[in-house]
Amino acid sequence: MAAYLIVDVDDLQEHFRKHGIALDLQELAVGLRGGAALAAGLVSPDKLRSVAVADWTAQKARRKTSNALDPQIIFRTAGYDTFQVPERANLADALIMHYFSFDPEPVDELILATTNNDLIPLVRRIRTTRNARVRMWGSEDVLTGTEFADEVIFQPLESLLGIQQTKNVAVYIDFENIAISLNEAGFTVNLDELINGMVAQAKAHGQVVKMAAYAPWGQRGSLPPLVDHLGREVADEAPSRLMMANIYPMFNLPGKNSADMLIAKDIITDSSHDDAADIYIVASGDRDFNEIIKSLRQRGKQVILWSVRSSLSRQLESNPNMLIEYVEDFTPLQMHRNFGAPPVTTFEPDDEEEPVIAFTPSQWSSVIIQFDRLAQIKGRKQISRKALIGQLLHVNAVVSAARGEDLVAQAIAVGILETGANGSVKLDVTHPVVEKTRLVRDRITLRVANTLRLRGWEYVNYGFLLKGLATDRELDLPGMNYGDEWRSNWIDCLVREEVLARELVPHRHNPDDLVPVIKLRADYQIQPDIQMGGDELTQIAEQNWEGVSLSELERQEPDTADMVRRIIVSIEQFTSFRGFTWCPLGSLHKRLRNFDRMMSFQRAVEYLLANDAAAVQEYDNPMSDFRTKGISLELDAPICCKVLAERDAFVRTLLSLYEKNILISEQSIRASDPTTHWDMPLWLSVMQTENVLNEIPGRPGQYSLFRTHHTVTLIADTKRTEPEMPGCE
Repeated sequence: MAAYLIVDVDDLQEHFRKHGIALDLQELAVGLRGGAALAAGLVSPDKLRSVAVADWTAQKARRKTSNALDPQIIFRTAGYDTFQVPERANLADALIMHYFSFDPEPVDELILATTNNDLIPLVRRIRTTRNARVRMWGSEDVLTGTEFADEVIFQPLESLLGIQQTKNVAVYIDFENIAISLNEAGFTVNLDELINGMVAQAKAHGQVVKMAAYAPWGQRGSLPPLVDHLGREVADEAPSRLMMANIYPMFNLPGKNSADMLIAKDIITDSSHDDAADIYIVASGDRDFNEIIKSLRQRGKQVILWSVRSSLSRQLESNPNMLIEYVEDFTPLQMHRNFGAPPVTTFEPDDEEEPVIAFTPSQWSSVIIQFDRLAQIKGRKQISRKALIGQLLHVNAVVSAARGEDLVAQAIAVGILETGANGSVKLDVTHPVVEKTRLVRDRITLRVANTLRLRGWEYVNYGFLLKGLATDRELDLPGMNYGDEWRSNWIDCLVREEVLARELVPHRHNPDDLVPVIKLRADYQIQPDIQMGGDELTQIAEQNWEGVSLSELERQEPDTADMVRRIIVSIEQFTSFRGFTWCPLGSLHKRLRNFDRMMSFQRAVEYLLANDAAAVQEYDNPMSDFRTKGISLELDAPICCKVLAERDAFVRTLLSLYEKNILISEQSIRASDPTTHWDMPLWLSVMQTENVLNEIPGRPGQYSLFRTHHTVTLIADTKRTEPEMPGCE
């Protein structure tokens, strides 16, 4: 029995390319041959005569420019004869002459893998058995209505190969146009719903190969308010949320034509490539896209327009060359008047707690802060809508009066503002966004003001302010004060709202280095009814640590006490090894930064200074042209005596285990010295930080002693005992 598989390689490659289907020739060759053998009832593909037909000369020429694998070699490796097509018009004749004229056996199975009818003449002209079967594997049944319709079995090639044939889709979103149009139509622009709706609608048309959204991202106030499911204003988060949905945010300058021109340029460029998408979706309502739509149609592309009904230009609406879909139809957005209701969140019975949502600055922050500022200046609780919009324009919270009107309207819709008499508005002081915004603003401004007053400074160092806010317990609410990024975002917000001023000033140790500092703007008045408690004022002022023992400090602030021990050990090791009398303060903090909880490093240094255990001053640095701020120890001070005695005793215990060849671990240390109540996690950590101990790889909790370490050698060689120095506890 003779069985043939004829594969029209050029035709299949062109077919899949036009339909935007990525084709792996190796998988195609193997899949067709294996499927044909199975269809013919053969025990092995080796019993099948497989012929790959193509203009292999042209294939090689294309391969030189694309650096792809040689298709002819791929098919030969897969077990095919590769037949060079002399002329496409004589394809059937050439195959008959080369193969079927000299085959003594009649053909029992003939399978033609092609999407056109160039190979159909083979059906009539080759010798077949009485029960021979002829199959055509293609995309569309080109045999329908012909004399071969009843003789040839047609089977869809994509289903045989497991290929799901879809068209490629590219989406270009004039995001500013769509957002403004939805807002003007009375919709609250829920960014989550808008993204989900657009992605789902694009996928309904095929395989999405590109989605891009064009807008003046980062230009404050250029977009109308964008909210999420919880009603939070999230315009600043829009680029990151789009990227998470695989929509690339493209920046364009503010202005009506900026996005139009950029989108037009990108569409013309993208559609000119050989692998260009089949369907182009443009989300906009501007008539400026008419020429682009015409150009795409000339290139044989399908065009779909997404728009908002009320803003679609009549020219586009009457264009017969495209399909129009309305954003409000496939995106479940709420109207402004319905959006004020609080969001309803459901939880399963086994949920332990509700998700915590970060309370970050937004356009609502501008409305609240600027309202309070105007209300304080005018001395009343209600102000005119026009005055509020003017103030928002003044601080660049919005780019135009129209955007300001949008922002105020939505603030009313979500309940932040309430309407009063004669077009005035007032804040709903019980609204959670208002309460939290005021709290954050007041805590930050009070800390800046009181720090400047109590310390007599001209400004507050940015890092110092961050650390101070980290200790503010009033801000420890869900979604608040959870990291320096959160605190930085709110400081930056207050700078934008012209509450704080940020400046760059020369570093006092290096004038060529500028550092950021914060001041309270001279024209900003802190709300008169806001005060900081006495305990907090004390915290900001210099702490009076004088006379406080290390044991008492452990009870008051254990993190600070731990840092005191780390600082003393680290400075002593550095100075004794280097022969210095001081240690650079910046380098010391960098070394211990991982253990600096809240402000423990700063407070530990202040504690040592207050108890005459250390001195901080500027020293001549042989490695720099500038004097360096450094810290030195008063080794005779009782606190230093106590800590270094603890350190020495711990190292002696380690030496004892080392000399007895006992593996060092927390358990072996406790067993070796059962009478001493070590703070084991602290001292093991200190020893690792100072490189006295190193954890054994792959054996957590077990350590090796650096026996030749400078400090270990000193303690071992002098055979010191725990000193009983005057003043030591």
